[in-house]
Amino acid sequence: MEIKIAPSILTADFVRLADEIKKIEKGGADWLHVDVMDGVFVPNLTFGAPVVKKLRGVTDLFFDCHLMVESPEKYVDDFKDAGADQVVVHVEATKHLHRCIEYIKSKGMKAGIALNPATPLSAAEEMLPYVDIILLMTVNPGFGGQSFIESVLPKITRLRKMLYDAGLDTDIEVDGGINEKTGKMVRKAGANVLVAGSYVYGVKDAKKAIKILRA
Repeated sequence: MEIKIAPSILTADFVRLADEIKKIEKGGADWLHVDVMDGVFVPNLTFGAPVVKKLRGVTDLFFDCHLMVESPEKYVDDFKDAGADQVVVHVEATKHLHRCIEYIKSKGMKAGIALNPATPLSAAEEMLPYVDIILLMTVNPGFGGQSFIESVLPKITRLRKMLYDAGLDTDIEVDGGINEKTGKMVRKAGANVLVAGSYVYGVKDAKKAIKILRA
């Protein structure tokens, strides 16, 4: 499958956010990964739809909005209006996952589900035919700069097999601790969308970092 690189703005310089986005756009990024946190589902606060709406005026990149929030269905309309192309919600965060996914798609956006490291694939199995992407967290969500959890690698492989057996070519996205070494590991395991933060934004040559992740 085609490898896509989705730099996360969580570790970007917020004072120069527009410039940071232009840097990764020129560097060859495929998507912009937007980490939305509410301080409830995860122990941190970031930003919401109003910021995303402002960023939409800066770039034409595909906006991959990862909602780490309780009851994400409440915010679907806001992110649609803000210009999101894809909304990913956590299976742990909503009581009516199928309804939430179908609502996202009814708004003309792509829809995905995310699983924390300790959440089993069985929690997502019934939803596989309904989603465009499955995000497997390779750190516990809430903060950037965490170390990669290697025990998620077999989970990626099992998910890719589940999708293959079901005749689905759904994207598998990974988020957390992605760098040159772990990028190779997750690609080999079956992931094809790589979210990277500090590895891309923390270097002078973002183009080179993105090329390495894609190689």
